[in-house]
Amino acid sequence: MNRKIALLTLGAALIAVPGFAAAGGGPRGDADGNGTLTRAEAEAHATRAFARMDTNKDGKLDAADRTAKRAEMQARMFERIDADKDGNISRAEWDQHGADRAAKRAERGEKRAAAGEDGKGRRHAMRGHHGKHGGHHAMMMARADTDGDKAISQAEFQTAALARFDAADANRDGQVTAEERQAAREAKRAEWRAKRAAAATGE
Repeated sequence: MNRKIALLTLGAALIAVPGFAAAGGGPRGDADGNGTLTRAEAEAHATRAFARMDTNKDGKLDAADRTAKRAEMQARMFERIDADKDGNISRAEWDQHGADRAAKRAERGEKRAAAGEDGKGRRHAMRGHHGKHGGHHAMMMARADTDGDKAISQAEFQTAALARFDAADANRDGQVTAEERQAAREAKRAEWRAKRAAAATGE
């Protein structure tokens, strides 16, 4: 029996000031691939990221962009689940989607186990990272919105991205090395742990 299912709602934060760690372990925006991010590369990466995230091309990142991005992601999700492309999602298609997700979770768990990572601790760390009230990304965006108009202009976005770069550039030589990225990550983890500990004790 076919059941028509509304487009799926997605709760993940969709916009954030660019960070430094890329999926492959190197820095995002490292144009020459040498493992070191220069300030010029960080600025160019922020420009590209802003253009990609400014869905309606009005020169700012705001709720309209988030809504448009969610709709786009929901449509892609529906398209993936609707295997026979009849515009409906059957129980069998929905169940297959659930099975595929479970298989991917199991695969990730096996990889973490092989790498010696604690999956439970990782989930707790992610929960602490995102939080219950908008999460780390929302806080980053709030800090970037310096004029408080609930929108991030390209200038605000660039300023926030370069501020993060400068914070990681410990020796102020205009580039962030792998060692500086690692130090910045460790400092941020220590900050998160301190905040979680304070929250747990009610301080």
